[in-house]
This record gives sequence, C-alpha cells and structure tokens, in this order.
Amino acid sequence: MSARRLVVAMSGASGLPYGVAALRALREHPDIESHLIISPGARTAVPHELDLSMADVKALADVVHSDSNLASALASGSFRTIGMIVAPCSIKTLSAIATSYSDNLIARAADVTLKEHRRLVLLLRETPLHAGHIRLMADATANGAIIYPPVPAFYTRPTSIDDMVDYTVRRALDLFDIDTGDAKRWRGVPELDA
Repeated sequence: MSARRLVVAMSGASGLPYGVAALRALREHPDIESHLIISPGARTAVPHELDLSMADVKALADVVHSDSNLASALASGSFRTIGMIVAPCSIKTLSAIATSYSDNLIARAADVTLKEHRRLVLLLRETPLHAGHIRLMADATANGAIIYPPVPAFYTRPTSIDDMVDYTVRRALDLFDIDTGDAKRWRGVPELDA
C-alpha cells in the first residue's frame, strides 16, 4: 500500500514556523508522504522568520512542487491525497481559494482539495480583520475549507514560542486524523463534577 499524502503549503503571510512545524511533525509518520508548495512571498520571508535556509525547508518535505507549475500532479483530483494544510495562509491566498482563482499551484491544489471533498485547513494569519476578510472566510468555509487561525492555547502553559507553534500545528493535524500523540489536551476540571 502506498503512503498517504498530505499537501503542506506555505504562503507569504507571517507564520512560516507553522509550516515548518507541520513538516517536522509529518516526519514522525513514515506512512504519510508530505508534498510541499512554497509561494514566492513565503520564499522572501524565510530569512526573516526562520533560522533555516530554503534548502533546509525543502529538505523537510518528501516532495517539493513549484508554485508556478500548474501541470503538477497536485493540480489534478486524480492524484489522491488526504488533504491540504496552508500554514501560514495569507489573505491573498484565502481570497484565491474562496473565489476559485487558481492562478498558482497553492490555489489550484486547494481548489482540487475542495472539489474532491478532501480536508482543507487554512491557518489564516491576519489581524485585525475587516468585513471583506470575514466574507472571504465565510465563502471558503461554505466551500468546505476549515479556517484555523493559529491562536495559542495557554492552559498548556507554554514556555516558548516553539511550544505554542507545535501545539497549534498538532491540533490542526488532528483534523486529518493524524495522531500526534504528545499534544497537550484539555482534561477537564474533575473537582467541578463533584
């Protein structure tokens, strides 16, 4: 049986550590083949947000696709995947996905993911939001996407930025039924049940 495939896209919003954390988490799962797409904006942001080179980022993925290659396997619904995560997702990328404007591979692969009724998770990185952003989120959601702003959970008592990033990414990967095991989970407050 071939590996399950998950597409990881990194667009030009601030938040590249989320995409890197997703790729690293997927490396813990040899049964999942990661397919990476990096937008030109994300490439520009790499030296500003990461202590990694572009070659280091690409090396974390099993397969790397050019964002300009609309003839990529990812552009066809016949290429089976378990879904796609866009981490981070810029408003520009959200806009393309919400309106099916597939002029690059990230938008096309997302459109394919939606039309094939596969899971699409968007770690939207923008704040504050205006009404146009909120309409785009509603449109993408109506088409089947999951909007997942990377908002940290503090009940986990994070002690570093990496803790917050890893928790967010592992919770997002839960949406693909990928067991990340070590994600701290809310256990409730038993004394309130007494």
